[in-house]
Amino acid sequence: MTRIQEVRAREVFDSRGQPTIEVEIVCENRVYGRAIAPAGASRGGCEAAELRDYQSERFSGKGVLNAVHIVHDIIAPALRGLSIETPAYIDRLLVELDGTPDRSRLGGNVLVATSVAVAQAAAQARGLPLYESLARDATKCGLRSHGNADDSYRLPVPMVNMISGGLHAGQRIEVQDFLIIPRSAQSFRQAMELIFRVHRQLGTLLRKYGYEADLVADEGGYGPRLHKSEQALEFLVQAIRESGLQEGKDIVIAIDLAATHFYRDGRYDLATVNKKLSSSEMLDYLAGWLRSYPIVSLEDPLAENDWEGWAAITRRWGHLFQLVGDYLFATNPMRLRDGISQGIANAILIKPNQVGTLSETFEVMRIAQQAGYRMVLSARSGETEENWLADLAVATGVGQIKIGCITRGERLAKYNQLLRIEDWLGDKAQLARI
Repeated sequence: MTRIQEVRAREVFDSRGQPTIEVEIVCENRVYGRAIAPAGASRGGCEAAELRDYQSERFSGKGVLNAVHIVHDIIAPALRGLSIETPAYIDRLLVELDGTPDRSRLGGNVLVATSVAVAQAAAQARGLPLYESLARDATKCGLRSHGNADDSYRLPVPMVNMISGGLHAGQRIEVQDFLIIPRSAQSFRQAMELIFRVHRQLGTLLRKYGYEADLVADEGGYGPRLHKSEQALEFLVQAIRESGLQEGKDIVIAIDLAATHFYRDGRYDLATVNKKLSSSEMLDYLAGWLRSYPIVSLEDPLAENDWEGWAAITRRWGHLFQLVGDYLFATNPMRLRDGISQGIANAILIKPNQVGTLSETFEVMRIAQQAGYRMVLSARSGETEENWLADLAVATGVGQIKIGCITRGERLAKYNQLLRIEDWLGDKAQLARI
């Protein structure tokens, strides 16, 4: 049995240059784990609370020295001497130490960094690759992960950011992200090849028509100063065609509207087209997009507290399209159960730092799985250079992953890890279908 000797923390930086917390777990026999907490620019109201130094002038109140002290003063004494090979027990202990429904005592950022560092060390102690170790932990939490008789693993289909607006690109257009999914790919490597073709051609088109295509948004996609969201869809379809691919067959489109950010006083404020729409009018507006473009997935098409609108959109399109709740569910088991009971959405975005620990993430995934909801594992706009999210996707067989574009190191770290895992697994790797 390998026991924890030290738990350390420090302030480091994420991909947006914002401070964040890194946690290290040091064990006997040179077993070691380390993880950095990601952070979102756009945050749902029901996410686990981040612990930051809000009263300090240092880093404009975004520092995490208080979080570092919590690791050293509260978490480290509680974890010393525990077996690293029982990560679920350690996760439960972390939740008990926090003792709040929104993780506001210890902070969701502290919990996720600690939980992932523990998982990294546990995999090392077990002598397993991280995805295999996590698959064992997920199964113990009741999640049906890969679990096939032939011991194969399901690799996620990438949902890749191409054009950004909203809070990811200075709110030049309301919609947060326009993404593509390589539907016809037979392997993860082939999926990346298709994505590269479309991304390169999209850049060529944007430059041709006088739009910015050299700087990138928070998640690596293009952030052109478009006049309205429909232009993004037109550019995507043209780029797909000029890449020698067929829209709707080879490549399909997903949209993350993040509608909470333009929902004001019960109306959806689409300033770029000078419209303020009710929920039903918003649905009619989106219907035009769904008829005209090869869209298969809508994320947060309505605001997180517009439950009546969500029920309506699910009744109308739930059998035809993937309707993903991000702010709606916030990787929160109670919100998800409420949504399931009311027949709201048919898919959930999974962000571990929205809930806290990996064990809690597995629990949310188990609830979604039992209800037949699809799952999309997601990175954050403030990401890190670490690649554990890729291992988590393979371990849980989640089916879809949303990391960002293919132009920034913190995104490519995850994509490259998925390519490695596919190579390691060989014939046991199967790309999910959508």
